[in-house]
Amino acid sequence: MDKVIDIEERIPTLRERRRKRSNRKFAALLTVFVSLLFILLYSQSTYSEIRDIKVTGAELFDGESYRQASTLAVGDSMWSFDSGEIEQEIESLEWVKSATVEKKWLTSVEIEIEEFVEMGYLDQGNSYQVVLSNGVVLNQPISIVEGPIFSNFEDEAKREALIEELVKTDPEVQNLISQVILDTEQERADYITIYMNDGNEIKAILSTMAEKINYYPSVTAQLEDRKGIIDMEVGIYFRSYNDVFGLAEAGEELENAEEE
Repeated sequence: MDKVIDIEERIPTLRERRRKRSNRKFAALLTVFVSLLFILLYSQSTYSEIRDIKVTGAELFDGESYRQASTLAVGDSMWSFDSGEIEQEIESLEWVKSATVEKKWLTSVEIEIEEFVEMGYLDQGNSYQVVLSNGVVLNQPISIVEGPIFSNFEDEAKREALIEELVKTDPEVQNLISQVILDTEQERADYITIYMNDGNEIKAILSTMAEKINYYPSVTAQLEDRKGIIDMEVGIYFRSYNDVFGLAEAGEELENAEEE
């Protein structure tokens, strides 16, 4: 029988290459095994538990309220929850616009909240409730009012119509609004009375409120510090309080106010 000769055994270079390939394969398998073992041991140890839950962006409610809403707690496993599901859970709250949940490092969770903006306060007679930019009224009476008051806007549709108009109102004008009162005795249109922080009173129609009231700075510039009632229901007319309460002359039409 002819003898079989292993050429690789006679060529040291090829034999060395084969040895290196075997070593690389072994090293790769060992790395995978050690990594899986580390992950397994880590996931079963206290080092994989949540040690801190940080909440940012919360203003309407405190951080603890959002931690409870997330269903997460210190001591839970970092791998026992899905961030997307927690985000949906928090976003189901009617005052939350969006939520982002991120795992930070190995033991921390950060919850970033974006709430709907406060637009004003619903007058409830003896108390006030916060009204948000999505029309939602928070079911918690407050004692300190730091914005415009909305009276007779218990009806959700009317309230949402008001919010839509306020969103379209210029910020500089919106900041001057002290109170908006809906006339409940008028049926053919939603007439409103707006009291301004600078002492003037505006008569307007809800559906055209923003369109008209955005001219307010131009109107007051023509009044030369006079205070009174500005009628914006159709055109734009002004009567000073002296004229109104003294039953004097008719109102003064403010020409070109809508052009400035």
